[in-house]
Parts: sequence; structure tokens; C-alpha cells
Amino acid sequence: MVYRVVISLVEMKHILEMLGKQKIMESSDLLEQEDYLFIRKGDEIKLIVALNKIVSLYMNNMNKTCKIRRRSFYCIVIDLSESRVCLELEELVLRYCKGEKTMAAKQIKLEETVEELMAYSDDDLYNINSWGADLSFREIITMYEEGELLKPELQRKYVWTRTEASRFIDSILLGLPVPSVFFAKEQNGTMLIIDGFQRIMTVYDYVKGVFSGDGKIFKLSNTENINARWRGKAFAELDTEEKRRIRNTTIHAIIFEQKYPRNDTGMFQIFERINTGGRTLKAQEIRNCVYQGKCNDLLFELNKHNSWRTILGLDVEDSRMADLELILRYFAMRDLHVRNEGQLKQINLAKYLNQYMSEKTDSTEEDILDMKQDFIKMIDKVFELFGENAFKNLKKESENFANKINPAIFDAISVATSHAIRTGCKFTEENYLEKYKNLLKDEEFHRVSSSRTTNIDNIKMRIQLAAEFLYGVTYEW
Repeated sequence: MVYRVVISLVEMKHILEMLGKQKIMESSDLLEQEDYLFIRKGDEIKLIVALNKIVSLYMNNMNKTCKIRRRSFYCIVIDLSESRVCLELEELVLRYCKGEKTMAAKQIKLEETVEELMAYSDDDLYNINSWGADLSFREIITMYEEGELLKPELQRKYVWTRTEASRFIDSILLGLPVPSVFFAKEQNGTMLIIDGFQRIMTVYDYVKGVFSGDGKIFKLSNTENINARWRGKAFAELDTEEKRRIRNTTIHAIIFEQKYPRNDTGMFQIFERINTGGRTLKAQEIRNCVYQGKCNDLLFELNKHNSWRTILGLDVEDSRMADLELILRYFAMRDLHVRNEGQLKQINLAKYLNQYMSEKTDSTEEDILDMKQDFIKMIDKVFELFGENAFKNLKKESENFANKINPAIFDAISVATSHAIRTGCKFTEENYLEKYKNLLKDEEFHRVSSSRTTNIDNIKMRIQLAAEFLYGVTYEW
């Protein structure tokens, strides 16, 4: 027997006390898992899976406001006393924790600065409604086909292996519970998938017959951890009752709608804080979900440009969208001196990029064309002058370049080069690579590109030094 209950933090306290010293398995590496999972056998209860962040909320806030203590969470209970599911406890845990490796992901080599990774909390007070709905996979598939349920463009590429996908379908056929999904309702009534894309697409692919991972016929793995009744079978090969069981299985959807302010700022916060996938979404992955439009489309188009991909040293797009964020970062840093943020002492990089991309979402065709031409001219010139060493630092006490792209140096070189092009620089001097090395050896440039990189004065100084050292032009703030 499988059933769903709702418990508050106060009730969770009593359950944890009742469990006492029994083993509680927690995982921060769950496969898109929001619910607690309880296993009951007779009078024995085990809390098998619990999100670390929810347990932390309980531990940190039990003595605080009643509002927090009353907060409730969905819990799934499998009663093995009356269940027809014959799985070992370890196998049940594997089906709710990350097991096999996901498909290979490729990422560019990028230096990271802690202060640039800082999250933030908006000053806006949000009016966000949320409600629950139990939807069958039959309904979800129809909504997806008719464009009512959207997978944000390349939001998260399908990453489950065929084995993981097969185990999920096997769990549905066995009658095991399916964790909740999260949707964001847009102003036009369509809904974006915040969390649950892998599960939804796995069922969609199986019903339609083609596995997204490799484009081949989707048959369940022919392995012992798949029930023998449907092992190695495609959906079309299942019997009528089994097909109906998949289509009619319900999944609990939690739906959010931002009423105020009338923008997408709250949706970014929801994606960042609620997404519970096996990996935490990067900021650019969230932006790609939230700020869809002409600017986002442009980032994907520019990301395929040959000289850009050669500089990055990766012929395919970065699996975590770090390359897309660099392109966005270029435009944002290029325009910083004419924006209100340029008058601050410091910027929060994530917040600034969010605001910039949000404002560019509804750009005119003319603006998008101007941005496109500007980036292509800049990156082609950078590649011509510095080749594959562009945007990289020197190794310590060496004349050799490092392997990773340095984002702060990227700011300086890209914006300075764009400025030089716009001011009519002829680029007639020789050995620009030597000029680049001299810039990297400059003590002041090293200081402003290695510490407090989001300080406005340091951003301004590193661009000015790059423009002067490389091209002999003055960059006006």
C-alpha cells in the first residue's frame, strides 16, 4: 500500500523522536526528490530518504515563529505489511537516491571566484500563490504535446542513463510512489517545469517509444533489477493493463504563480531555492528557464560561433551553461558604465546578470542584431590577436598560459577590445600576445583582476588598463 500524507515540522519532531536512534538515511544527491519517504512494516517505521535542506530547516527553526513551525511537507508512505512490492530495503533506497552515473557532461575550464558565486535575496516582497494538483501522466503528456507545459529551452538536457530511466518506469509499474514536481505558471497561462523534467520526459519517451538519451527505441533494460514481466520490453509490448497503469499513475504537482511584482525576479528565487535535482542548478541554467526571449535565443546562437568555441577549447556547448553566462557577462560588463549599477560601489554578479537579462528579454530586433554583430566582431578580433590563449592568466612564475579562462580577465579583454573597435583602432601593431603578457604581469592589473572582482572601481580599472596596454586607447567610464 502506498499513500501520501502531509506533516508539519512539529509533527516531524515527534516522528524523529519516535525513531530515536534508528538509522535515518539522508542524501543531498537525490534524483529530483522533494518528498520524505517513509517505509512502514507493522509497527516499525523508518525514514529512508529526507532532503538535507528540509531537515536543516527543522533543526534550525523549531524554536522560532509559529509560521515556520506550521510549515508542512508532503510525505510518501510505503506500507510493506500490505504491499505487493517485493523489493529489498536497499533497492528501495536506490530508487530514491542517485544511483548510476548520468550521461557524460562536458564543461569548459573556468576559474571561479567565491565572491562572484554569492547568492542574494531580493529586496522585493513577493506575492506568490502556490497550490497543489494531482495530475496523471496521461494529462501531463497531453499538456506537453499541446504546449501548455513547457520545458524551458535546453533547461536541463536529458541526463538519465537508460538504466536509471528503466528503473523509474519499473517503479511506476510496481506501484511505487512518484516524488512531487514543481511548475511555474506564466502570465499567459502556460507552465514551466521547475523540477521534475527527468521524470516527466522519461515517461513521455517511454510512451512515445524513443529514448531521448540516444534517439533509439526505448526498451526497458534487460537486467535483473527490472521485473521479469516487462524486462526488455517497449511500451507497445506491454499488456493493456500495464499501459493503463503508466498513463493513469498520478504525480503531485506544486504550482507557483507570481502575482507581484509583475516580472520574473521571484521565479529566479523559486528555481534557486526549490529545485531539488541531483545537482544544484547553476545561475545561468535558471536564467535560461526564467528569462526566455530574444536575448536568450541570441546567447545560444552566439555560443556556436567558431572562434568562440575554439577559444573555449570545447566544440560542444558547456553542459552547465558556463559559456552562455560568459557571453551574457560580456554584454552586461560592456554596458555597466551607462547603467545605474555602475554608480554603486559593488555589484552582486548574479543579481546584476539577472536584472540585465530580464531587461533584454523583450529587446527589439534592431538591438539584438546590434548585440550580435558587436560580439562577433569582438570575439573574432580577440581570436585573431591572442588565439587560444585569450582570457587566460599566466601560470605562476612562468611565461606559459594557464589552461582555464579567467572571468575577470575576460571582462577586461573583451570590453577593451570592443571599445577599441568602436573607437576606430587600426590594430596595426605587431606582437599583441607580448602586450597581453605585459598586461598580465602588471601589478595593478593583477590586483584588480584577482581580488574584489565585483568592486566597481576594480572592474573599471582592469578594463582601462587592458585598453591602454593592448591598444593604446583610453576607456572612459
